[in-house]
Amino acid sequence: MKIDQLIEEKKLKLTSARKELLEIFNRYHKPLSYDDVKDHISMDKTTFYRNVSKFEQEDILSSFESNDKKRYYEFQEKPHAHFICTSCNSIECLPDLKVPKIEGYKIVDAVYKGVCESCNQECRDALQDERHNTIEANVVK
Repeated sequence: MKIDQLIEEKKLKLTSARKELLEIFNRYHKPLSYDDVKDHISMDKTTFYRNVSKFEQEDILSSFESNDKKRYYEFQEKPHAHFICTSCNSIECLPDLKVPKIEGYKIVDAVYKGVCESCNQECRDALQDERHNTIEANVVK
């Protein structure tokens, strides 16, 4: 994606901070919070939030809040769903899952919450270990 061209199309002033920020979102292709990018940008927190707010107004970025109470931002491409794990707080884009259409509403994002595959496996492994230890303890008696 050409950042300069995108800024020009939206009739925004091209600043080094805006270009730097959009280049990071373009590089990672996933939802990012301020904490995710703060070590990669040369701007303070206020400048970050002022710019992402402007990008949201211009439909360049979209955002959502996660379990950790952080706001995550990503390029607003086509509407898609996100999955947030309630155990490890990981966030996954679910591009193949269609966002529902509701008459009279413009939905740009859907957030699903639950336990991710990795945490589910860890839980199953822990239960299996617990059962194995219980069986061993009963056999030793």
